[in-house]
Amino acid sequence: MTLRDLPSVDEVAQRLSPLLARYPRALLIGEIRRQIEIARSEIRKGAQTGPDIGGRVTAALEQLSSPSLRRVINATGVVLHTNLGRAPLAAFTPPAGYSNLEYDLRTGKRGKRDVHVGGLLEGLLGKPAIVANNNAAAVWLVLHEMAAGAEVVVSRGQLIEIGDGFRIPDIMVRAGVTLREVGTTNRTRIEDYRDAITERTRLLLIVHPSNFRIEGFTAQPERREIVELGRERGIPVYEDLGSGCMVDLSPWGVKEPLVQQALADGVQLVSFSGDKLLGGPQAGVIAGEAELVARLRRNPMFRAFRVDKLILQAMETTLRHLVLEQWDAIPALRMIRENAASIRARSEAFAGKLGAARASVVAGLSVIGGGSTPQQSLPTWRVRIEVDNVVEAERRLRSGDPAVVAMIEDGALMLDLRTVLPEEEHELAEAVRQ
Repeated sequence: MTLRDLPSVDEVAQRLSPLLARYPRALLIGEIRRQIEIARSEIRKGAQTGPDIGGRVTAALEQLSSPSLRRVINATGVVLHTNLGRAPLAAFTPPAGYSNLEYDLRTGKRGKRDVHVGGLLEGLLGKPAIVANNNAAAVWLVLHEMAAGAEVVVSRGQLIEIGDGFRIPDIMVRAGVTLREVGTTNRTRIEDYRDAITERTRLLLIVHPSNFRIEGFTAQPERREIVELGRERGIPVYEDLGSGCMVDLSPWGVKEPLVQQALADGVQLVSFSGDKLLGGPQAGVIAGEAELVARLRRNPMFRAFRVDKLILQAMETTLRHLVLEQWDAIPALRMIRENAASIRARSEAFAGKLGAARASVVAGLSVIGGGSTPQQSLPTWRVRIEVDNVVEAERRLRSGDPAVVAMIEDGALMLDLRTVLPEEEHELAEAVRQ
């Protein structure tokens, strides 16, 4: 195969002329040129056979016509799967066309977008709250407004990395604050906080280690000790709770601090994620004393970090379910609260639908994931499927429509129905049979 053997743009365009009924001519010609250039590069690198330019162009245009962000059936048993969007959203229908995003329908005047979720958050937490686009933005906003140009005291054992290389110390520096580390990695005492306070101290920071645990010879001061110290010295206390747990999940074996308890203990500001244990969309919620929240709202960067109407509607839907205690309407909470006996019954019924597939039901463990509840797991039952080529089977499920993300364990395909919505089971069974 040589460069001379490649077809011209016109030749390919003539063969693909039926595609002009679906795609603009400029798009078609541009893709033909791109694929010919890719073929030239392959030939220069030693390719011996000529590519099907027409086939490549057609495939590329079909891919362009299909949404990149697609629905996925999560059969991994990881409830808050970071790569799959963390918390699965409760059903909601975005309003087509216009909406009253910043318009008060009662008065006919301009309104604030916060009203769609602010009242619900205050009803749940007993404190006013605002919403940013994620918790990293929320942390930055609090630090910048409360302590830019001054010092923030934090335990060395809480200087965490929150994922994808983002570290709390880096966010603090970017917010313009001076980090005052106290204690050691494994042991920090209230005296360490007290001794670190100077005339430049503006904030005492608590960071909940939601994605790791340090065990053994460890110590951290109680939250109330830090709050008392803050009151004594007139310095606000801010806690980054990360996972945003607002429902007591301890009856289901999940021990995670509640946002409501932190505020009840006297912490003046808290922040947390919307797409973890809250069960909503990606967002960062900041709640606390009215005067401080009002300051954060006035910070010019709050506008840069604000969320759009789709996030607000998804958050409003989730918060309303929480207010009404409709736990099962929030998929993540339903999945966490489902007991192993229920999952076993679903798994046995599911395995029976697979026909000739070599399926069995085995005990296992689900995890919450998403940077939450480390070293805590949930008993579950999995559908184990024996296949001749497990790697190819997993790839085919992942490449299907809908895509199915499963696990490979001990040479077999594993499906954990804890993270499969009941209405998805028929599609999942069909995908496995195929």
